[in-house]
Amino acid sequence: MLFDVEPGSVRTEYEVLHLMRRLISCFGYSHFVVARLPMAEEQRFAECLVLSNWPAELVRQFDAAAIFPKSPLAERLRRTKLPVTGGEELLQAAGTGEGREAVRPVQLHPEMARHFAVLLHTTSGEPFLTMLSGRREEPAGAERAMIYLALVQAFECLERTFESGGLVREKLSSREIECLRWAAAGKSSDEIAIILGISAYTVASYFKSATRKLDAVNRMQAIALAMRMKLI
Repeated sequence: MLFDVEPGSVRTEYEVLHLMRRLISCFGYSHFVVARLPMAEEQRFAECLVLSNWPAELVRQFDAAAIFPKSPLAERLRRTKLPVTGGEELLQAAGTGEGREAVRPVQLHPEMARHFAVLLHTTSGEPFLTMLSGRREEPAGAERAMIYLALVQAFECLERTFESGGLVREKLSSREIECLRWAAAGKSSDEIAIILGISAYTVASYFKSATRKLDAVNRMQAIALAMRMKLI
């Protein structure tokens, strides 16, 4: 399946998304997520999320409840290099310690009954959670090792897209990045022009060139891609 894929041939997140869909289909899972392991409780789940096929409502629930950084899953992954497996309890609040209000449990998708998660690191040492979820039983023996290796290979492909994002950063000018950043904050072209002290026509030109460099079809996709690549 994934073992014949050359990481250097995978250039976009869309291609990695396709690989992950093949992976979960091969091993009998229904959902997957790749996210930066949060280093502080104030980090929102959506800010850590890199790639997934989770329902949007579930992501919103995690953000609203602020569960992810202090979940049993995150805590266990911080203490081991081995796969972490379990059920719904992995993705609920770890407790209501002194001074902490009770947290309402998150309602998971019915197909996300069991989880297989591993902690992987980029070559620079940044920690990432990669998790598969489904209704199948916990893998063991050779299959457990195969899933782990497949996740490592998929993550290697994903990290290559991070590198391409760095190349894009070098190509984008500081003004193009500023325009994208202000647009992501909800500012219109006229407002951005006032903020940057340039004409609205010049702002439109920056958006046009940034959209072309990011290989996007429109301004909104350019903003989304820039956010995913951590350019803004």
